[in-house]
Amino acid sequence: MTPVQYLKKTEKKRLSELFTFLSFPSVSAKSEHKKDLVACAQWLTDHLKGIGFKTRLVKTKGHPLVYAEYKAGKNLPTIMYYGHYDVQPPEPMELWKSNPFKAEIRGGAIYARGACDDKGQTFAHIKGLEAVLKTEGKLPVNVKMLIEGEEESHSVNLPAFIRKEKKKLDADIVVVSDTAQFSKDLPAVTFGLRGIAVAELFVYGPTRDVHSGTFGGAIANPINILCQMVGQLHDKNGHITIPGFYSGVKPVSKWLKSQYKKLPNREKAFLKELNIPAMHGEKGFSTYERMWDRPTLDCNGIKGGYQGEGAKTIIPSFASCKITMRLVPGQDPNDICNKLEKHLKKLAPKSVRIKVDKGGGAKGVVVPADGPWLEAAGRAIEKGFGKKPVFMKEGGSIPIVVDFKEVLGLDTLLIGFGQNDDNIHSPNERFRVTDFERGCRTATYLPFELASVKG
Repeated sequence: MTPVQYLKKTEKKRLSELFTFLSFPSVSAKSEHKKDLVACAQWLTDHLKGIGFKTRLVKTKGHPLVYAEYKAGKNLPTIMYYGHYDVQPPEPMELWKSNPFKAEIRGGAIYARGACDDKGQTFAHIKGLEAVLKTEGKLPVNVKMLIEGEEESHSVNLPAFIRKEKKKLDADIVVVSDTAQFSKDLPAVTFGLRGIAVAELFVYGPTRDVHSGTFGGAIANPINILCQMVGQLHDKNGHITIPGFYSGVKPVSKWLKSQYKKLPNREKAFLKELNIPAMHGEKGFSTYERMWDRPTLDCNGIKGGYQGEGAKTIIPSFASCKITMRLVPGQDPNDICNKLEKHLKKLAPKSVRIKVDKGGGAKGVVVPADGPWLEAAGRAIEKGFGKKPVFMKEGGSIPIVVDFKEVLGLDTLLIGFGQNDDNIHSPNERFRVTDFERGCRTATYLPFELASVKG
């Protein structure tokens, strides 16, 4: 029996196991789910042990890490698989068509929180490796698995573990499946991620909410001022106005431009899917360049004043907004946050007080696009999906990938099994059954293709 035949034989069992994995409400952002995260980590630890891995549940100051390893031989490549078992909060609950922690299949897709991000994708690798072990008796590579419970809450404790266990985590390459395919019919290998910088702006006015008739026109309204300040962070061409923001940003190379021209144009699909009238972004760049190679600044939420039903005529005492900036290689998140703070202080009028909370972030990363590891991953995906993958970048961020590079010196293969419309971080998150199956198949071929690479 081949590994792929084993997958076909165990399809119902694999789906049942995945449903169990998805049933844990492992929401790392909420302290009320601490026991659920421990239970989920323990289940995963036991599951990996049951298929032939040596496992360890690692306690941290937060949620536990699941570490597993398989030793195939001294002279064989060592592959480290990374994933996360924690998930985003499911709210707003009223928008879910089914219980987010009771998976069900509708229209050929698995619906549950974590189905795609990242339990389903991580589990596809686990099941692929299991299929090889059960049919071949051994793996062709050494394997280390590092599955954390805090990715959705900024991986607070994982970097310290990586630094402490640097020798134990020695490997040749890292494999991560926490990205997407290019489209439903076109798989992809991702070779670049943008970084991220996080900040929150607070604008303070009077010591309390005051009557807008009595004081309107005489004092500053924090919401008005905040909107004016945020509105000045971009110019009419979509260019970010923070002085020094683009220092270190390299021009998009001719090679990248030529690669993007080979990709199908998805603008019409975006317009239809998102129900928007037109695309928008920095002038002078294509949509792919804007999404993957150019830094951005977005206001993610604004708070202030009265939010209830009907009118309340006040000037609020404060307003705030959350800001994230997607970064590219050459930009440092701490430096960018400092530049943002300096610029906002210059924009603020004397009639208000402001404060900027800087949350740090992660740098952007790029994997060499012409290396043997990337080529091996491409071969595995072609066998698993039945189609040759495209090589693309991703606009999102996986901060721990930077630590893998800077602390361990390891490049990362970003192999996405999901789709961009799988509603990750949103209600009705899903993972198509066909994508899960193609991911499992790819995961059976991947260790053999990576074993052929001479590090």
